[in-house]
Amino acid sequence: MELSARRRKLSSVQIIASYYALTMISAAVLLWLPIMHNPGVKVTFIDALFTAVSAVSVTGLTVLDTASTFNLAGKTLLIVLFQIGGIGIMVLGTFMWIVLGRAIGLEQRRWIMIDQNQSTLAGLVALMLSVLRIALIIEAVGAILLSVYFIYRGYYTNWPDALYHAIFASVSAFTNAGFDITGESLQPFANDYVIVIIHVFLIILGGIGFPVLIEISEYLATVHLKKKFRFSLFTKVTTSTYFGLLIAGMIGFWLLEKNHFLFNKNWHQALFYSLFNSVTSRSAGLTMMDMASVTEPTQLFISMLMFIGASPSSVGGGIRTTTFIVVVLAIKAYMRGRHEIRIFRRELHPEDVQKALMVFIFAIIIVILSIFIIFAREPFPLTAIIYDVSSAFGTCGSSVGITSELSSLSKSILMLLMFIGRIGIIPFLLLLKKDERKSGYHYLKERIIVG
Repeated sequence: MELSARRRKLSSVQIIASYYALTMISAAVLLWLPIMHNPGVKVTFIDALFTAVSAVSVTGLTVLDTASTFNLAGKTLLIVLFQIGGIGIMVLGTFMWIVLGRAIGLEQRRWIMIDQNQSTLAGLVALMLSVLRIALIIEAVGAILLSVYFIYRGYYTNWPDALYHAIFASVSAFTNAGFDITGESLQPFANDYVIVIIHVFLIILGGIGFPVLIEISEYLATVHLKKKFRFSLFTKVTTSTYFGLLIAGMIGFWLLEKNHFLFNKNWHQALFYSLFNSVTSRSAGLTMMDMASVTEPTQLFISMLMFIGASPSSVGGGIRTTTFIVVVLAIKAYMRGRHEIRIFRRELHPEDVQKALMVFIFAIIIVILSIFIIFAREPFPLTAIIYDVSSAFGTCGSSVGITSELSSLSKSILMLLMFIGRIGIIPFLLLLKKDERKSGYHYLKERIIVG
């Protein structure tokens, strides 16, 4: 009763954040246990905690080699953590409540709304079940395709190994977790374009956002009925921004590396390296190459893509695609002398614009502050630190190889960034919110000089 009373004093945001934090700590304890490790391997608690935070936040930054450190039990636990972090703790919680026959009350619906970044309580249970169904179907299809191809190409000689590696790869790619059990990410398959394409589709489907996937499934269900289907403004903005940044990332990577890493590559190798790096830098973190081998301008360019991240209500982090495009449109509107922001023949709500600007500014502050603290303590190049910090905030997981050599304080900063990237900046700010009484009066307004 005392625990229940304390829980009622917490806000819905604080409860959701507590659930994620408790999951990370519990997972760290489990990953720390010797029964999760290969024989002769010893893991410190800070490294186990870092791995747990990275897995639940579906980031992929690692201080341990997953393949050589964890045994079958440890790797299976990681798959479960990817699902919890990627699909969302409240999606799985909703499913368990339904299975156990428990009623989903108003308080639980508020938790779901916050966890999935929704703005209304209506239809949340159906939404959660749709998210779970779509995620499991996509992961299953990815696992089947990969396992069959693994056997066909002879990468694995027996079905159990092929299927297990395919399941791990499919879940890791769709949830944009970025973990691998090859020890070299996708570098062994860099010239196998079938595996690359399957991963590209899984990453895109995970990063584009569950509301978009649900609307697409609804559209496909009505095609044969020849009914007119209208996509929401969210889907239009999210899809156009996501693929616009994907194309921009491809072109940018090619331009920056055409005389360097891509110099001796033929056209299709250059195409797939550019495509995959653009896709994975949005949130996935899987790599076809050693990212330390690209030039510093390319590392900074990819850092910007990781900072933007994936779409809202997806498995990815960062400031999100809608935040980026709203900030761009706000600047454009101001330059043209307009107060309203228009897109797809609609005007954006002023509150949403304010939220986007607040998220953008706060994200820049915490990222710059993190870079400054780590750079002041660590003997690594500034570009490498910017890269790994952006990767942690964007829950991407790509690294230039310095993460495992960082101090405990620097690792803690990256863990905090991964946590913020998972729960989102708005919920994180609401954690710090205090109840304020509305004032019955206003002060006189006065203009100041800015800009």
